[in-house]
Amino acid sequence: MTVNRKLVSLALSLALAFGIVGCSKSASKRESSAQLLVATTVSPITSIVSQIAGSNVTVQGIVPEGVNSHTFEPSPSTAELLSKADLIFVNGLKLEDPTEDMARANMKSGAKIIELGTSSIAKSDWIFDFSFPEKDGKPNPHLWTDPLYAIKYAKTVRDSLTAADPAHKPVFEGNFADFEKTATAISESLKSDQKSLPIANRTLLTYHDAYAYFSRDYGWNVIGAIQPSNFEDPTPKEITRLIDQVRATKVKAIFGSEVFPSKVLEEIGNETGVRYVDTLRDDDLLGGPGQPEHSWQALMRSNYVTMIEALGGSCPALKSLNLDV
Repeated sequence: MTVNRKLVSLALSLALAFGIVGCSKSASKRESSAQLLVATTVSPITSIVSQIAGSNVTVQGIVPEGVNSHTFEPSPSTAELLSKADLIFVNGLKLEDPTEDMARANMKSGAKIIELGTSSIAKSDWIFDFSFPEKDGKPNPHLWTDPLYAIKYAKTVRDSLTAADPAHKPVFEGNFADFEKTATAISESLKSDQKSLPIANRTLLTYHDAYAYFSRDYGWNVIGAIQPSNFEDPTPKEITRLIDQVRATKVKAIFGSEVFPSKVLEEIGNETGVRYVDTLRDDDLLGGPGQPEHSWQALMRSNYVTMIEALGGSCPALKSLNLDV
């Protein structure tokens, strides 16, 4: 009996020892596999990154919705987030220079900044225009309003997340495939629905110059933007020029921003007798976090439907899409 008790005691001791070692290994494994912390800038980028990342990554946006991303100045709390982030996704193309400067000054060892826009377009394809003159050295940065570039953003996000967290590669690849499928469907539906407009009617005068790449890829014509390169109100001379353009091109509608209402556009509409539509958004998602329409896909569909219908077309293909984000 004494021998048996000693054997039992030894067995219990060994079991406890192995249990302790096992717990230690388990804790170490949890610690090493902690979720990536990812910082993002404007909300369409936050939406795209979140969709590719799924539940395996913690994603935190930096630029509040309804804020002008071109003039946004990051706060001290942003520096704290940037100091902890493993990956920092920005648009690039000179859009978020203050945030990138802060990131480089505060980011931890091994962290990376990924410029989604810069990596998605060749420098020879940059667009400089009335709001983004070449003399200032800052190209138009709004690639994400074009589905073809949004897919490139998502692909870069997939590859960057996979490099940082290879264990979840199948998840990132699957989420990218879903995003690509939906973005492609939006693109094809847009091409179908815009056929309801004569080519001459695919003309945009907007509050903010956010559709340059979209227009180039889908055969639209941007005749101007109310918001000048310095983001102040246009001068009387600029307003007169825009009124002349509206009359000369005979556009059926001009487009403002729901986030940044424009009295100037309203006045141009009144002066020319052209319909003023103030519901376009370029970097402010619909609805609120957690709602079905709070996504890049819903935002783009809403914008395309708004533009096409206001200019006299119809959108059966876009409206029938099941985004199911």
